[in-house]
Amino acid sequence: MQSGNPGGGVSDDLTGSDALGSRKAAASPVREFARAKVNLFLHILGQRPDGLHRLESLAVFPRIGDTLEFEPGTHISLSIDGPFAGQLSADSDNLVLRAAGLLSERHSDRALAGAAMRLTKRLPIASGIGGGSADAAAALRGLMRLWRLDIAPRDLAQLARRLGADVPVCLDDKPQFMGGIGEELVPAPPLPSMAILLVNPGIAVSTPSVFQALTRKQWPAADPMPVGADLAALVGWLSSQRNDLQEPACTLCPPIRKALSALEALDGQLLTRMSGSGASCFALFESLEDAQEGARRIALAHPQWWQAVGLL
Repeated sequence: MQSGNPGGGVSDDLTGSDALGSRKAAASPVREFARAKVNLFLHILGQRPDGLHRLESLAVFPRIGDTLEFEPGTHISLSIDGPFAGQLSADSDNLVLRAAGLLSERHSDRALAGAAMRLTKRLPIASGIGGGSADAAAALRGLMRLWRLDIAPRDLAQLARRLGADVPVCLDDKPQFMGGIGEELVPAPPLPSMAILLVNPGIAVSTPSVFQALTRKQWPAADPMPVGADLAALVGWLSSQRNDLQEPACTLCPPIRKALSALEALDGQLLTRMSGSGASCFALFESLEDAQEGARRIALAHPQWWQAVGLL
């Protein structure tokens, strides 16, 4: 896994903020930013008879992520570049190509043009920050614009669920509470401004393995989020929450503990936790400057780690 630079967040001003169902076609090339998904907390509330786990989480989307570019083509194709391109294949299992296939299949009655897609992969693979899901969601958004499709948000969410449990939450990359197995989404109230430093110690973690390592299948639910919380109140509330996957992930992959300890030692960090099923960890800061200083310290001590800084 390659190391990132302290300013690894890429601006997301590539697209507008139109409603999902009414995004207008843009001049070629169409570009979409696929923001990382960070779980500020993740509670396991029980296990269903089918083996899937009920959860609750607050997902946020910092200005850190991958980029997808779309141009008209004679057929659907995908090329991949970027720091983590070598860890992905442009084959039938790629979520970007699967998203294109689902959209094409849904509109098989129309003579849709092809699409030449290019993914710049900056987020590490299997790292607990939803990179593949974010790419799939961005592919749906971008192809809707390229092909001038008008799909109602509810129908688009149903299509996204066919690609994975985390794809719907990535469609509208704003803070959201997740419930059920991830498909129940409720917009979160506006959050105070803050910065985030993401770190990955160079390990891909298997999500099924982390769930299998859970020794406890049911944990308490979150207390209600304080209304109108400022940064101090929000951090205080988040500090009383958990990531119930963090301990089993650390047991499977001890370097995660090292990453957490390194983040906790940084001046100005307000909260440190693992995201998702790992191995990426985050620290929250009051300002971008504080986060960037933390990133410099991490880069000096652990130059092989991937890292990125962005605003929430």
